[in-house]
Amino acid sequence: MGSISSDHHVVLFPFMSKGHIIPILNLAQLLLRRPRVTVTVFTTPANRPFTSKFLSNSSTAACSIVDIPYPENVPEIPAGVESTDRLPSMSLYVPFTRATKLMQPHFERALESLPRVSFMVSDGFLWWTLDSANKFGFPRFVFYGMNNYAMSVSRSVGQNRLLSGVQSDDELLILPEFPWIKITKKDFDPPITDPEPKGPDFELFIDQIVSTSNSYGVIVNSFYELEPLFADHWNRVGKPKSWCVGPLCLAELPPKNEEPKNELSKPAWIKWLDRKLDEGRSVMYVAFGSQAEISAQQLKEIATGLEQSKVNFLWVIRKAESELGDGFEERVKGRGLVVRDWVDQKEILWHGSVQGFLSHCGWNSTLESICAGVPILAWPMMAEQPLNARMVTEEIKLGLRVETCDGSVRGFVKWQGLEKTVRELMGGEKGEKARTKVKELSEIARKAMEEGKGSSWRCLDMLLDETCKLEQHD
Repeated sequence: MGSISSDHHVVLFPFMSKGHIIPILNLAQLLLRRPRVTVTVFTTPANRPFTSKFLSNSSTAACSIVDIPYPENVPEIPAGVESTDRLPSMSLYVPFTRATKLMQPHFERALESLPRVSFMVSDGFLWWTLDSANKFGFPRFVFYGMNNYAMSVSRSVGQNRLLSGVQSDDELLILPEFPWIKITKKDFDPPITDPEPKGPDFELFIDQIVSTSNSYGVIVNSFYELEPLFADHWNRVGKPKSWCVGPLCLAELPPKNEEPKNELSKPAWIKWLDRKLDEGRSVMYVAFGSQAEISAQQLKEIATGLEQSKVNFLWVIRKAESELGDGFEERVKGRGLVVRDWVDQKEILWHGSVQGFLSHCGWNSTLESICAGVPILAWPMMAEQPLNARMVTEEIKLGLRVETCDGSVRGFVKWQGLEKTVRELMGGEKGEKARTKVKELSEIARKAMEEGKGSSWRCLDMLLDETCKLEQHD
């Protein structure tokens, strides 16, 4: 592939947040496995090293990375912060995202110097990229990292104004299009839940919605067989069309020339999991993503619940949340391991000892769990995670939900409720049923991504064909 005569030149522009960057880079790898496709990835200087390393095993002749500066002197945003995981608080998400608009002139100058673009996939949070695509005359596909279920449920709630006038946060509301699905106000975040939405959050939300509805399509990190009813419904009742091309985590190629890991080079937590596997003990993996902010009081309840459950667990926490109570790590030594470093989550979920995942139900994590055949104990925290939790526990039934003390979607979780559900997932009958179901779906996910014949592979081929015809009409 030294000299590529490209039939397709695809521009990819992820939002500056690891959970958004990784699936789009996986999409780059998927595109680069096809002949006559070249890819240009846009990023910022601080995100470039991660992007370069991630794509280092892809064809360098077919893939280029362009970095454009994130604006300086943005009020409230500390200097040098170019991704949401480095923000002091997620309350700064709106000014951080709004400031990306100042990158537009740099983006368009870079586009002028590139070969003709066939189409672009840009993050839904980068709403302004649609204007650039229109200016340069190529289609823009949106990527939100959500599934068809969450998209369809959210659209139903918005179009039917289901939350307007609802007093109770926990009143169950029935969706007209999907009468078996019941949601509550707590399944959503502001501004959707605001009685009279206004202000910067709402304005940004509207900009993103308008930009999405005027884009050519939505790239969905899911596979058709997982949610056929919702994929079909989305494409039957509205625009833009959704294209299921996932699970994108299965597109990742192993690094070139990687030596088999010897014992010395393995991270300490993988060695620990190896020992558990040798002992014939199953492990619960516990992680809530890089964005969720968990109170000190809630962390202590988690620690007590895990300690009392007597299950083996590997708990990854952020350094900022290090306070777990006196002597906790010493008391669970041998049975529980707390990790404060960055980990390769896929490597952990794919490990033979891991048989359960206590998760915030971010969609990337959920898909990784499905692909690894590991059932989920769902504990949603923010964004569309409550909808993902409903999908996992009620729709596709590959997990259980944590027990909150007031029974509400985002209620406080006491250790007794956590202990009970952890035990049930790891050793109970409901956990066993979820485990059987997720293993079946894991196999279907793998088949969906099979080169040349899987449903997701074919869907991306159809997208490439369609955009090729658009170019010919120009």
